[in-house]
Amino acid sequence: MAIKDILPSRLGFGAAPLGNMFRDIPEEEAQATVNAAWDDGIRYFDNAPFYGAGLAEIRMGKALAGRNRADYVISTKVGRLILDETEDTASRDQGEKSGVFQHGLPNKVVNDYSADATLRSIEDSLKRLQTDHIEIVWVHDVAQDFYGDEWLGMFESARKGAFKVLDRLRDEGVIKAWGLGVNRVEPIELLLQMEGYKPDGFLLAGRYTLLDHDRALQRVMPMVAARGLGIVVGGPYSSGALVGGPNFEYAPATPAILEKVARIKAIADRYGVSMKAAGLQFSLANPAVATVIPGASRPSRIAEDGAALREVIPADFWREIRAAKLVDPAAPLPVTD
Repeated sequence: MAIKDILPSRLGFGAAPLGNMFRDIPEEEAQATVNAAWDDGIRYFDNAPFYGAGLAEIRMGKALAGRNRADYVISTKVGRLILDETEDTASRDQGEKSGVFQHGLPNKVVNDYSADATLRSIEDSLKRLQTDHIEIVWVHDVAQDFYGDEWLGMFESARKGAFKVLDRLRDEGVIKAWGLGVNRVEPIELLLQMEGYKPDGFLLAGRYTLLDHDRALQRVMPMVAARGLGIVVGGPYSSGALVGGPNFEYAPATPAILEKVARIKAIADRYGVSMKAAGLQFSLANPAVATVIPGASRPSRIAEDGAALREVIPADFWREIRAAKLVDPAAPLPVTD
């Protein structure tokens, strides 16, 4: 079943911040954030064992416990096992995300894309999420940003293990869909060119945003659309850089990125457009995109995201953005030029 046929709405909830991404979030605040998302009508929740070494799944499971399970959709990820033993959270080698979850649980995180590990990971996630089923499973981070030159070897391990298992679980009806959850376009291109595997869609984080979309636009979006699948856009605010934050791609934003943000914001301010609205609506304008999932760690952010989705943006704003060459000439915009 294609991802776009499973997801209940255009706006979902990205749970990475619940894993204490960048800061130690109080439990009450984490619970209130998930509850705020529910109250605002969000019914798609994305998670991963990697987020705080299981912490995000535990928190989300607690917050959603007691809700009617038929009323919402959960996705989580495989590729990392969370062990009972502990390790120093600050010394973990997690590629470009090293240190991002240093405030998470101290449980040891092990990279493993084998068949056995995939099944175990799903079982562990079911327990942490306090549910008896998961609709969508993404294979997490088989890409250059985590494994550098070794990424193809990790991809091959996933091909032999996770891909086959998830194909079978989907065909048996245990899950409804599977795909990759990555921050790079190359793994998606590679999987779509392979024979014998039938992914249902992809979670692509940070690669189809107002600040960074050129490469995805050229290859991934057309390939996904041609197959009738769908893309979930993660990180639509580019780790916060688009909305005034200091980080881009989980690291301090470069001067070039900050300059691009400032140019977009200058136009947005003239038209009274919020940067969140511009970011969300740009991503959703591509027909291959099914849903966007901003991350949130404060209840107030949920209301902002909902308002941004509903905000009416003048057509002239997008025309000026296009004329200023701040978006790819081929990128679909929320209005037809």
